[in-house]
Amino acid sequence: MSDGPEQGIGTAEHTHRMPRKRAAAAVLFTDGAGRVLLCEPTYKQVWEAPGGAVEADESPRRAAAREVDEELGLAVAPGRLLAVDWVPPMGGRTESMVYVFDGGRLDPARAESIRLPADELSSWEWCTIPQAHERMRPLVARRIESALAAAETGATAYLEAGYPVG
Repeated sequence: MSDGPEQGIGTAEHTHRMPRKRAAAAVLFTDGAGRVLLCEPTYKQVWEAPGGAVEADESPRRAAAREVDEELGLAVAPGRLLAVDWVPPMGGRTESMVYVFDGGRLDPARAESIRLPADELSSWEWCTIPQAHERMRPLVARRIESALAAAETGATAYLEAGYPVG
């Protein structure tokens, strides 16, 4: 007799020895002109999409919602997954997975309600893709560009270092 779907397949002890990856999640918001919402952090020179690290035992989708609430003061239920980006080790950081979810079109009234944490973000702005490439690290700008294309086509993009694969 089986106690459930896990019965008979062994224990999960071997998973404790497996490599772990960092994870982050972001939400892509657009306006009526097809621009994307980008945030200017107080602690670095480059802009970012709303989002951040996935905490232990937290799903990427839940992390995306939490980060948008913390960073913009907006309660959202992120939409479908637009892109997954594997980021190789670089700059002293280990490899990571970044998940980008659809935030949909943010109407002007809702955008007016954005409240930034002064210790973390100094401003936000609607940006075109060329502006994203000017303000963001190249890898992150490529990710945002691919996520926007996926939002427009209904696809989900798989990326490596911001470049579409497959």
